[in-house]
Amino acid sequence: MIFYFSGMSFNLCLNLKNNNSMDRRVKELNERLQGRSAQEILKYFIEEYEGKVALGSSLGAEDQVLTDMIARIDKSTKIFTLDTGRVFPETYQTLHETNEKYGINVEVYFPNSEKVERMVNEKGINLFYESIENRKMCCDVRKIEPLRRAMADVDVWVTGIRREQSITRILTEVVEFDPINGKIKINPLLEWTEDDLWEYINKYDVPFNKLHEKGFPSIGCEPCTRAIKEGEDVRAGRWWWETPEQKECGLHKRKDHLKQRA
Repeated sequence: MIFYFSGMSFNLCLNLKNNNSMDRRVKELNERLQGRSAQEILKYFIEEYEGKVALGSSLGAEDQVLTDMIARIDKSTKIFTLDTGRVFPETYQTLHETNEKYGINVEVYFPNSEKVERMVNEKGINLFYESIENRKMCCDVRKIEPLRRAMADVDVWVTGIRREQSITRILTEVVEFDPINGKIKINPLLEWTEDDLWEYINKYDVPFNKLHEKGFPSIGCEPCTRAIKEGEDVRAGRWWWETPEQKECGLHKRKDHLKQRA
């Protein structure tokens, strides 16, 4: 039975209450961690949410830096990557080198094979070039669904988002609540620059994807990623046929974006 109060269902009222509580928690965390280093932020969450923290790694420069930091704090922390079936060979090599260097096992999650077969047989192998709807469908099948499985047993999702990466990320905060997956999401490198990344990588001999040396600052699936031209945004090579404000795969939907669609 559903009880109604002022035109809203009891379930909706409960959800709103929970979301408000989480918003307050996120605000408190942002205030607590203001001015802290990336290492301090990671250490806080790894200790505070023991066994419930995971880094979702694309094996790009940002996530490699985070992997190095996490390995120095607690190697048992979960690190996973999504193998969409369309990634570059260089990405697989980076995965191998990372496991070897740190003595860890980055967990690999694959898309559901039946869903991939159905999508490709109905829409074509390169459906993503045909429309934004097709591209988002492909991202959903190959990335979003495996992500949900990867994070089923965690409460905190660590990402390599940096504010300067693109126009879609300028409003990001260090600590956020992801309403789609119901997780706290932390962005320890939010204020880092490209120079900060490579200074760290060179200082600590962090394994990195060799495509970064060939003009690929942001690396995703092979057919959806190209090298950028001089002066272009660092994410200009991702889904280059779309406009900048559309260039997210759905992994990092923000609450303010959801409000705009309402």
